[in-house]
Amino acid sequence: MLKCLAIDDEPLALRQLNAYIEKTPYLELSGSCNNALTAQQFLTKNAVDLIFTDINMPDLNGLDFIRSLPARPMVIFTTAYSEFAIEGFRLDAVDYLLKPFSFADFSRAAAKAYSLYELRQAAVPGLQTPATTASTPEPAAPKEKEYLSVKADYKVSLVKISDIVYLESEGEYVRIHLADHTAITTLFRLKNMETTLPSDRFMRVHRSYIVNLQRIRSYVKGRIFLDDTEEVPIGENYRDAFQQYIDTHFHNLE
Repeated sequence: MLKCLAIDDEPLALRQLNAYIEKTPYLELSGSCNNALTAQQFLTKNAVDLIFTDINMPDLNGLDFIRSLPARPMVIFTTAYSEFAIEGFRLDAVDYLLKPFSFADFSRAAAKAYSLYELRQAAVPGLQTPATTASTPEPAAPKEKEYLSVKADYKVSLVKISDIVYLESEGEYVRIHLADHTAITTLFRLKNMETTLPSDRFMRVHRSYIVNLQRIRSYVKGRIFLDDTEEVPIGENYRDAFQQYIDTHFHNLE
């Protein structure tokens, strides 16, 4: 169940938005505000998962309201002005509903938010309670996260880490090559990506490349072959570390 906050300065539009939320089984209307300033006050005392907000409102518009939030929930913008769409997606909005919108349009946007919520929940470590202890249970060790949250093309993509074949530096950008032969380009340095990915599964083998070690199929001096279709170079400064990994994890049958 997603806890929702609805914001619109038009009474009829707000009533319709509230009705749509209450009509959707996996949404719960936690709050309803007719301006962004009231919504800011509401959020100081209440946590929500999803905000539906108009953009063109007095005192504080919806875009500036979302920018002002220190912890930003998922957002779906509802507005009569299409020219705000690009700016809305720059704020990682889940969707952008152009008024007047039908319940079917609303449902599609809400379903996108719920799918994103489920993916994020799957990537959050859970807690396990020991079954055999009578004392206060301690949290289990966190599970390794399965997804990366990647900003690209005015949206956030959730990428399964095991689907990454290799990463390629392109100046200020990183190109993430996936197992289905698609790629996502994001504004992120390869050095930062190297610290984000699990070090036991990924290795930097060149100043411009990081490989998924589980995707290696073969190698020769200076090159690594991945998934039988892709290959990347091994940099001179990285060859010893790569060879050490091979020697440690594989039996040499020569």
